[in-house]
Amino acid sequence: MRALIMGLLAAMLAAPAWAAEEGDCVAATGPVQADFALRQVAAAIAGKHLTVSVVGTASSTLPGPDGAAKAYPARLSASLERQLPGVAVKVFAHTKARDSAAEMTKTLPEVVAADKPDVVVWQTGTVDAMLGVDPDDFQSALDDGLDALHAGKADAVLVNMQYSPRTDSMIALGSYLDAMRYAAMQHQIVLFDRLAVMKNWNETGIFDLHADTKSTDVAERVHDCIGRLLARLIVDGADLAKASNTGAASPDNNQNREIR
Repeated sequence: MRALIMGLLAAMLAAPAWAAEEGDCVAATGPVQADFALRQVAAAIAGKHLTVSVVGTASSTLPGPDGAAKAYPARLSASLERQLPGVAVKVFAHTKARDSAAEMTKTLPEVVAADKPDVVVWQTGTVDAMLGVDPDDFQSALDDGLDALHAGKADAVLVNMQYSPRTDSMIALGSYLDAMRYAAMQHQIVLFDRLAVMKNWNETGIFDLHADTKSTDVAERVHDCIGRLLARLIVDGADLAKASNTGAASPDNNQNREIR
């Protein structure tokens, strides 16, 4: 089973052929929207500092000596720094292959205590789906983890699975995707629908996710785009918090903010 998991993760991380110019990930803005306010983030930005913890599995990483610098946690940091001039940004990455949501939940209090994050970006679901974890147990793990983040006074952004047409028929994701949507609504936290974004890239020709190549160039561009979109989602969530505090109408940032 472990060999199967690692093989599937490798297939999902394999770099496809680049089908468009850099920056075309703007085509994915449709599915990306901050539905809930990120109040801790807004307060941190106002105080000119922002700390982010990224908790994830193998799909939050890239291989090679420069992998950490090119994976989406680092690209998220770079994009936040560009979007928030004058704000000191720190992004900590905690990634471990093959961890289920339940295993991650056990470590979340430690992450919060060590990093003191304003927001935790929690990527999960892939390993649970591969292992066939009972969806109810997966839901309970999400609830426990989000409760722990709330107790630690950290905002949360859930990130769901990657999309890969080469493994799509091999893993039944539906129940796990539904559980993450339900958890986001119940806990009123932001969900980044990475699967929908990547599927849109594939269907519109931004990336050819069917291709199989040993190069990591496109995987790096995918991570860069994910980092940019996550940064914008976090800033949009802070804007919602500021708008609700002032009673002003929230601007349609998803249409007007350039991905940088």
